[in-house]
Formats: sequence, C-alpha cells, structure tokens
Amino acid sequence: QVQLVESGGGLVQPGGSLGLSCAASGIIFSIYNVGWYRQAPGKLRELVAQVTTAGTTNYVDSVKGRFTISRDNAKNTVTLQMNSLKPEDSAVYYCNANVYAVNVWGKGTLVTVSS
Repeated sequence: QVQLVESGGGLVQPGGSLGLSCAASGIIFSIYNVGWYRQAPGKLRELVAQVTTAGTTNYVDSVKGRFTISRDNAKNTVTLQMNSLKPEDSAVYYCNANVYAVNVWGKGTLVTVSS
C-alpha cells in the first residue's frame, strides 16, 4: 500500500521553529522527487519546497533562507525544517512524492503560527 504519513505539525509562536517529517511506504522512494506543499484557508495549494532524486532543492521565494528540505533515501523520509516562522506560514502542510505522471499525497499536518 502506497502511503505518505506526515508528522510534526502544531502550534508555534512567531519567530519559532518547527520540523515536519514525512515517512513513505509502498514506493521505491529514491526514484521519486519529494516535497512539501501547503494550503491556507481560502488559498490555493502551493509548493513550498522540493528535493529531486538528484538532491537538487528549490523553494518558494517566501521561505528561502528560513526553511530547509532534506531527504533520507535509506529511511524513506523527507523532512522540512522551518525556522523564523511567520503567521503567514500557517497552513496545512502536505507531503508529496512524484515521478512521471504519478503523484502521491499525504493527508497533511496543520501548522499554526500564532502568539
């Protein structure tokens, strides 16, 4: 069974840090590009960060310098370290794995940045 399971969301104060983790099962993880998307209420889902099979990373401009994505092919995991969090980072964060026309999604984890 193909599955992506996110963990690590929660409530954090502005300026704080939070780490998200995504564990994959049922797929050959190393052949997938993996990333994190987020969706805030009333907004479209957007790509936050991605790491390719070659290890190349890319980030949406609003998180550059604050977020770091990494993958561990031995553990079938992808993590997102989020620092200097802002209220506008509040959203449901989704893990994604994609290769060719195949897209796999996790169920999401809620991140709330508020004082």
